[in-house]
Amino acid sequence: MQLRGFRHGTRLLLAGFVVTALLSGCASPPAGGVQVVDRNNRGAAPMQRQPVTNGQYRVQRGDTLYSIAFRFGWDWKALAARNGIAPPYLIRVGQVIRFDGQPQPVATPPSRVVTPTVVTVPQPASRPPVVVQTPAQGKPPAVVSPPVSTPVKPMQRSASGWVWPAQGALVGRFSSNGSLNKGVDIAGELGQPVSAASDGSVVYAGSGLRGYGELVIIKHNDTYVSAYGHNRRLLVKEGQKVKAGQTIAEMGSTGTDRVKLHFEIRRQGKPVDPLQYLPRR
Repeated sequence: MQLRGFRHGTRLLLAGFVVTALLSGCASPPAGGVQVVDRNNRGAAPMQRQPVTNGQYRVQRGDTLYSIAFRFGWDWKALAARNGIAPPYLIRVGQVIRFDGQPQPVATPPSRVVTPTVVTVPQPASRPPVVVQTPAQGKPPAVVSPPVSTPVKPMQRSASGWVWPAQGALVGRFSSNGSLNKGVDIAGELGQPVSAASDGSVVYAGSGLRGYGELVIIKHNDTYVSAYGHNRRLLVKEGQKVKAGQTIAEMGSTGTDRVKLHFEIRRQGKPVDPLQYLPRR
C-alpha cells in the first residue's frame, strides 16, 4: 500500500513539472526574440535611418540624381561627387551609381575650338513709310481697358520663407526615433490643391519611389529639398520653376490608404521636422 501511494505521488509530481514547463514556454519567446512588425502605417515610405554606404544602383527609366539621392538617404551634391557627375547632374538609363569608395573626379567634356565665321549682312531695302490712319471725324477713338488682375491672397510665411503646402488637419507628425514617418501628413479632400512650400525648381515628378505614390520633389537651394507624396495628379514637370504657394499637384491617396499629403523637408539629404520650418498655425 505504501509503495502504491509513493508511485502515485511521483506521477503527480512529474505531471506538475510538465505543466509548469509548458506554461513557461508559452510565456517567454524563443531565443533571439520575436520580430514585431508595425502594420499601422500601411503604405508609408520605407525608413532609411542612415545613408546607404555600400553597393551600387543601376539607373532606371524615370530616375533622376535627386530621386536616387532621396531614396537612399544621400545629399545629392555628395552623391554627385561620389560618382564624378558634373552639373547639370544628368544621368542615363543603365548608368551605375555607387554608394561606396572615394569621391571621383568630375568628368569635364573636352573643350572645342570654335573658328569665328564672318557673315556679310546685306543692307535692308528701304521701306515705305507707315501711314497711321486717324479715326473719322466725329467718332471718338476706341478706349482699351487695362487687363483686370486677380488679387493674390497673401500667404503666411515663416521667418525662413516657408509656407504650408496644403490646408487640413495634421494627422501625422515627424519622428526621429526610427519611426516610418520622415515628415508630416496633412489630411484633406480628394483633388485639393497642393502648393510648393518655397521657391525652387522641380527635380522629380513621378511615381518611381515605392511608398510615396505620385511624388513631386522640389530643389530649393544647395541645402534644402522638399517632397510632396500621395498626390492624385501632378501639375508640374521636371525642370519647371515654381514659386511658394504655386499649385503643383492635386491631393490624393496613391501609395497610401487615405487621402492626405505626405510632406517632407530634407536638409543636405537628411529628413528634418517640417514643423520647425513652417509658420505656426
